[in-house]
Order: sequence, then C-alpha cells, then structure tokens
Amino acid sequence: MGLLEGKKVFISGGSRGLGKAMCEVFAREGADIAFNYSNSVDDAEHTLARIQKLGRIGLAYKVSVTDKNGIQEMVDDIQREFGDIHILVNNAAINKADNFATTTERSWKSIVDVNVNGLYYVTKPIYKNMIRARYGKILNITSIGAIRALPTSVHYATTKAAVIGFTKCLAREAGNFGISVNAIAAGIYDTDLGHSLPEFFKNMYRNWSIKGCLGRPEDLAEFAAFMVSDRNAYMTGEVVTLDGGTVV
Repeated sequence: MGLLEGKKVFISGGSRGLGKAMCEVFAREGADIAFNYSNSVDDAEHTLARIQKLGRIGLAYKVSVTDKNGIQEMVDDIQREFGDIHILVNNAAINKADNFATTTERSWKSIVDVNVNGLYYVTKPIYKNMIRARYGKILNITSIGAIRALPTSVHYATTKAAVIGFTKCLAREAGNFGISVNAIAAGIYDTDLGHSLPEFFKNMYRNWSIKGCLGRPEDLAEFAAFMVSDRNAYMTGEVVTLDGGTVV
C-alpha cells in the first residue's frame, strides 16, 4: 500500500510546477486527486491523464483561488464526488519581479489576492468539512523568501510570511479537531514560477545552495507526500525548509 492509500486530496494550482508534481506523486501513493487551475486547459488535461494512468480518480476545475463563490461550488462538487477531503495542499501562488519603490498598488493587490485571500477562500470550506469529520491534513507551501533576506519581491515575501503565520495559528485551533497543519518553505525550483525570477538571482541561488542547483518539483512532492501521510502523525504547526541547503 502507498503512503496515501484511499485518501482524497485537493491541491490548489495543480496543473503545473510543484502542484503537478504533487498530483502525480500523491496519485502514485494511492490518493484520488482534485485540483484547480486558472489558465491552461492543456496543462490540466496532461495532469489528469497522469493521475488516471496511475489508476486513480482525477478531478480538474478551471477556477481561480480568488473566486470565492467558484471555490465554494468546487468544494461542494468534490464532496459529492469524493466524500470527505482528507488532505488539502495550498500550493497556488504568483510572483512578479519588482522593486518596492516601483511596485504599483495594482501589482501589490494582485499578489495579495492570490497568495493570501486565495489561501483563505480555499481553506475555509474544506477546513469546516474536516472539523465535521474530526480528521484532516493541511499542507501550505510558503517560501524561504519569507524567512530570509533574499533579493525577492517585497509583496511576494510578505504574502509568504503570512502563510507561515496562518499555518502556526491554524494548527493551534485545528488540533482540537484532529487536524494537522504544516508548511514547506520552498527554495527555488525548476518551475514556471521559479523561472519568472531574474537570471542573476537564479545564478546567485545556485552558488548559495549546497546542492548547487534549482530543486526538482518531484523532490518537494516526495517529501510532501510523507508530510500529509498518517505516518507523520506527531508533527503540526511546523515549517520545514526544503531549499537545497542555502547558506545565506
């Protein structure tokens, strides 16, 4: 049996990058997977095909995490299809290379809307169902940019620091209902989001990292599968750094 045999999972932003890798690894470990995406139907269909090839059920929803009503309708549909959602991974996020002095209000609001408000919109309805079930695993993907003075965008780092506060405080409340809440502080990975960063920053990162390279999405996905499994029974309220050993 796999680590996640029989589990029902929702992963936000599951069509590409880290989300896609987690969809595939979690399916391999025995879970049925639902995910949302915002843009590419082709990417979503490819992820669905990978889930199904692994013998699991896949559900894909074209809805933004910023669409509160759309997310609620999606969660209701997943509950009808799957029953209880056992595992939630808050992965969806956006970034934009920017200096704080030139950051526009529109840019600030767009990053906050996806990375913070989207976190709320997705988690709230699923969390309420987990409370009723008295069981759940929530994993939030944050960033080392939230905890180290890296040359990343201030708005992105701010939102990812909010994810850490969300994780720790929700874990305290959720523990009363048999729900664990943890986070991974990710370094830079070989994804579209990672490659949106300036080339000089990625080269600096390779020099900082003990591993000397960007991370592979599957590296994070393999560890994430353990974090949300029942074998990881005692951890909650923790933020685990997974960045190839950066030494800044």
